[in-house]
Amino acid sequence: MFSLKQVEALCWIARLGTFERAATKLNTTQSTISKRVHELELVAGMPLFDRSGRSARLTEKGEQLLALAQEMLALQQRVLHLKQGDESPVRQLRLGITELTALTWLPRLIASLHARYPKITIETEVDMSRDLYDRLQEDRLDVIIIPTAFSDPQITAVELTRNRNVWMCSPKLIRTRRKLSIAELAEYTILVQGNRSGSGLRVSKWLQSEGAMLSRLFSCDSLIALLGMAVAGLGVTYLPLQCFKPLVTEGKLKIVPTDPELPAIPYVAMYRHDRPSAFTASVAEIARTTCDFSRQLQG
Repeated sequence: MFSLKQVEALCWIARLGTFERAATKLNTTQSTISKRVHELELVAGMPLFDRSGRSARLTEKGEQLLALAQEMLALQQRVLHLKQGDESPVRQLRLGITELTALTWLPRLIASLHARYPKITIETEVDMSRDLYDRLQEDRLDVIIIPTAFSDPQITAVELTRNRNVWMCSPKLIRTRRKLSIAELAEYTILVQGNRSGSGLRVSKWLQSEGAMLSRLFSCDSLIALLGMAVAGLGVTYLPLQCFKPLVTEGKLKIVPTDPELPAIPYVAMYRHDRPSAFTASVAEIARTTCDFSRQLQG
């Protein structure tokens, strides 16, 4: 085995040109420096310096080892800084989110994560809740933000908020302002997300519990696609009230009141607790404090 002192000697000899200068820099003797280099050469199994000249010149293998030695010393400095608390750690986060989070508060979340962890690298995947949950179970994602629809004893779920949804459609499709029963609503084409969507799964179960007989049902995974079809007058869909209220104000959509109303959909941040979780737990807490579905593209 080799030591950091041996590696340090190699780096300073290469930088200053002689064993003597390196010894002075490291406040030790030239014989000590020579011994450290000799021990390092024994471990490496090769000569590191060409000793035929007056100055210490690295061999080709010595130059290769020098590059590794410099990385080792840099890592040592980062460990010392971390111990002293004067350097933020380098972090990598694999984050999974659904369309709605991407459309609303993702910029706020990214900004908050960078403020807490300046050296963080974030890889973001936008997909359906079921797919994100599967990747979390497979340890391909670190944290996911989805509607509550799945559970596992190995996974921690931190509730973020309860998002209110309402039925919406084109003002030309339904002109009455009175509340509709679920049976009356079912007379129209209902635009829903499929069972790979957490919201779609919860709304489908709720409709079944209300005894809804949906004769005209159109399923699509994309929230944006459903929004476009609703604006075009192709059916009635459920949308987050606050986020898409501007489209109601502009007259592109109208709220369809029903009795009973749609239940609020809880959103959670999920991470595996069978992995070291101090960082992922912190990410989930940051998500809890920044979560806001009330408007689009929040910086």
